[in-house]
Amino acid sequence: MKLMPVLPESIFDICYLIFAITSGLLLLKNSRDRKELRFYGTMTLLLGCGDAFHLVPRVLNYWVSGDFTASLGIGKLITSVTMTIFYLLMEYARRERYHIEGEKPWLITAWALSICRIALCSFPQNGWTSAAPSLLWGILRNIPFAVLGIVTVILWLRSAKKDKIFRLMWLAVTLSFLFYIPVVLFSQALPLIGMLMLPKTCMYIWMIAMFLKANKEK
Repeated sequence: MKLMPVLPESIFDICYLIFAITSGLLLLKNSRDRKELRFYGTMTLLLGCGDAFHLVPRVLNYWVSGDFTASLGIGKLITSVTMTIFYLLMEYARRERYHIEGEKPWLITAWALSICRIALCSFPQNGWTSAAPSLLWGILRNIPFAVLGIVTVILWLRSAKKDKIFRLMWLAVTLSFLFYIPVVLFSQALPLIGMLMLPKTCMYIWMIAMFLKANKEK
């Protein structure tokens, strides 16, 4: 094990989880009279807790002897589901913030893509607990997820143009997917590509920072 690259990554992962979970609890605490904050808090807490199932075994794998292949795989499965729900809730948060009552086709589309993604994640052919999971199924299950991301970008770009807090939400989502897609496609052949998950996580930190700014609004 090379200590130098592993130590900063482990510290980063732990700090991110603490930040996400703490922020989620704070947002939920302050959401009594603001439904919008309940969405942000739920999303943030879901993000932190979901990622913990993957990042905690990842950190332990660096520092504790033993085989964490199955734990990492199951953690990736749980994270895949929680991330899908995160983006579904993002559509509800958008509708709440901008007082949108129509646009039902977009909501139906978000639900359909989310159900499709979670259903594809549930197939055993994914090989979640395998040391060499299926690349084909990795691509298949991420197709509806990528489309859900595109839908999210379009809707937030359209709705938040004049919103000082969320006007760049579309960019954070776009960059998170741009960092994520190469990992899906190439990380098995080039493990170093997996380091792109760090800037991807930074995009989620940026999103949480936006939620916390909204918390300070009157």
